[in-house]
Amino acid sequence: MTFRSLALSGIRGNWRSYSAFFLSSIFSVCIFYMYTAFIFHPEVTSGYIVGASAVKDGMKFALYLIIIFSFLFILYANSAFLKTRKQEFGLYSLFGMTRMQLRKLIMYENIFIALFAIAAGIGIGMLFSKLFFMAIGALLDLTEPIPFTVPPQALLTTAIGFSVLFLVISLWTVIRLRRTEIIELLKAGKKPKGELRYSPILVAIGVISLATGYVMAVMMDVATFGVFALPILVTVVVGTYFLFTQLSILLLRWAGKRKGLYYKRTNMLIFAQLGYKIKDNARILFIVSIMSAVIMTAMGTIYIVSIQNKADMLELSPYTIAYVEKGLHTHEVLNPDELQRILKEDGITVKHKMNTTGISLQGYQVYVDDRLLFGRPSEADSQSNGMIISNTDYNTMAKQQGKTSIEVESGKLIIIYRHYRNEMDMSSGVVHGGLNGKKVTFSVDRIHQESVMNNWVSSNGLTFVMDDHTYGELINGIPEKQRLVFYGYELDKWEQAADAISHLRQLVPEELADEVDMSRPERFVSSNQSMGLTLFIGMFISLLFFVAAGSMIYFKLFTELQEEREQFRSLSRIGITRGEIRRIIVSQIAIVFFIPCAVGISHALFAMQSLDNMMEMSNWSYSFVVIGIYIAMQLLYFLMASRSYMKSVLQERST
Repeated sequence: MTFRSLALSGIRGNWRSYSAFFLSSIFSVCIFYMYTAFIFHPEVTSGYIVGASAVKDGMKFALYLIIIFSFLFILYANSAFLKTRKQEFGLYSLFGMTRMQLRKLIMYENIFIALFAIAAGIGIGMLFSKLFFMAIGALLDLTEPIPFTVPPQALLTTAIGFSVLFLVISLWTVIRLRRTEIIELLKAGKKPKGELRYSPILVAIGVISLATGYVMAVMMDVATFGVFALPILVTVVVGTYFLFTQLSILLLRWAGKRKGLYYKRTNMLIFAQLGYKIKDNARILFIVSIMSAVIMTAMGTIYIVSIQNKADMLELSPYTIAYVEKGLHTHEVLNPDELQRILKEDGITVKHKMNTTGISLQGYQVYVDDRLLFGRPSEADSQSNGMIISNTDYNTMAKQQGKTSIEVESGKLIIIYRHYRNEMDMSSGVVHGGLNGKKVTFSVDRIHQESVMNNWVSSNGLTFVMDDHTYGELINGIPEKQRLVFYGYELDKWEQAADAISHLRQLVPEELADEVDMSRPERFVSSNQSMGLTLFIGMFISLLFFVAAGSMIYFKLFTELQEEREQFRSLSRIGITRGEIRRIIVSQIAIVFFIPCAVGISHALFAMQSLDNMMEMSNWSYSFVVIGIYIAMQLLYFLMASRSYMKSVLQERST
């Protein structure tokens, strides 16, 4: 028998252990190839695809993450396999195999696995690259699909890159393998586990660290981000590590003293073995918990920002098309009849519209406690212009848009400003400005944070709401040709109105372009592309991290498979039934799988709370969507792993 045939036999004989590592490696190679296939695509390198440069930079960053993570993941997997085959390597050495020959055998096995994984990964990547290109084309809103191609640079980069990666890790593995290590591994399975111990001081450090990190996360906002970000990271990582290495033992000791729980059915066996399982796997559970938190936080953040971005657009530009005319019956900016005609030709319907008359407040300055809050100083080169509307008109638009109505105190103004933080007392606020050529001053009632009019318009940079009686007296003194008229049109399916908007822009005189705000559809398309691509890239990277995290737990289960077989064989001799063994196995695996998942979810929820503080809004519903998807994927992985593991244990028991 040659070394090559012996290596292949070793792979076949340990296929159940190798399968998760092999499939995870294929997945890494597959994603890497698809990314490089897009980066080296002829239409991307030539600049033919508009917007591909931003995608290309993001994918290059993703490739670096894949390489770094794949290196660490494969290095860990090889280390885990050495432990699963400790007795086999010990027998080889006892039968006369030298240390150099054993290293050579391991090198052959790793080379075979690498060749198979690279070939299969590239093949699957080529098979699915067309779907990958179609998804990117849809996100970029391309009129023509990205043609299928197999760039030679992508093939070479993937093949050479992962070949070097596997080779370096194989060399590192065999260098670390020494004869003394093999002897120690042979004896390791026979050594007693010893008593589970914990340090009260380390338990206290862990609890205090986690509590401190969570409290800082709840307190953190935009102003304190630079102060709290690093301490939160450090305290949560330290607390999580001691949670698994120290606090978990304390909790199991506490459970052991609860007789009603400990002696119920097979709980005694579950808790007895679980303590050692958690102790032996503490580092892996710690790593998986942190990875789970990173996955959910990153994906949740991208998803929430993409959802909130659209909501912000609707809040800042309540109407898809908005413009202001000077004069009650003038149509110098845009003719409503022409607007309706173009929308009809492009198949766009108007959901609702509004015409509101207002008064121009020129060069406004809003002071609070003698401090300029809104507007420009008198000596500035340009001045800010605002628009005063009546209380009734504001409430009419608010009702149309499903927003809250307001009531203005007589003789005062309410300022409409979306991003005000309620940090100042409005009782001393005043507004100065010019009205029909005269200087005027008004008291400020308060600042309201819901906008019903577009403020991306020169004549309506800031909206002021006045009570109906005062407003009526004021507007009677304004000539009709000096009054302002705000036109607002909300379109049905406005996300698809970018072409119609480009046609309408051609009708607006260049000198009056500042009086129009209809950029929402165009901003949405641009933002949706960038956020969609970020979500797309992040999804693949997170999926890779998720597969690796689950595989790490899977590897650790199979490193203890031989010991588990012996234990369950002994238990079956004293009357433990097959059903009870299944219950023990499923309970232990479920705890090992879902404890890091639960810890990761806890970390992610507090991270989402920090995000809510910084965005000044609640996004819990979106957070639970991401967490729900993660739990569903983890449950699927658990069912597959427990089925495979149970099959291995019970098959051995029946033979």
